Amino acid sequence: MTEVVLYHHVQGLTEGVRSFADELRQAGHSVHAPDLFDGRTFDTIEDGMAFAREAGFGALAERGVAAAEGISPEVVYAGFSFGVMVAQQLAQTRPGARGALLMYSCIPVSEFGDAWPEGVPVQVHGKEADPFFEEDLEAARALADSTDGAELFLYPGEQHLFADSSLPEYDPVAATLLTERVLGFLDAVQADKKN
Repeated sequence: MTEVVLYHHVQGLTEGVRSFADELRQAGHSVHAPDLFDGRTFDTIEDGMAFAREAGFGALAERGVAAAEGISPEVVYAGFSFGVMVAQQLAQTRPGARGALLMYSCIPVSEFGDAWPEGVPVQVHGKEADPFFEEDLEAARALADSTDGAELFLYPGEQHLFADSSLPEYDPVAATLLTERVLGFLDAVQADKKN
């Protein structure tokens, strides 16, 4: 079993995010999915962004960091889009991190330190023509090129939140492949922990 802290995207802790967490649990992993929006979900990315701007991105990130404080640091930090901000920060700055899963987004490593931490594997997933992910693609490629244990997976298409089964942009083929790769990653982290 690998322990995971999973941060939702800007539309909130949707049924699709909950379902993804449940898939990981059914595979034998322990998943914490903190709700940074206190139960609010949004029909569009724009509505979610408006809420996040009003609440304050920094305040929401602090809430995400605080949610991890009561959990062992030896976890995999995962995030969908907006949630990558917190997941990546914790993976880079909290000693003991076991790995990171960055879905639909990647922030330049320099935002949180000088380099990606040694021995912390990471996967980045995104659609190759997603206009939101395109602006992060350079950071994702730089991370993959500079770090042992880093993988970048690009999927055909332009949908942003493509693995959220509760949203219109859901792409079942790409979502299935992403889930398979994530489960393989978590199994490898678990195997590495045993060695």
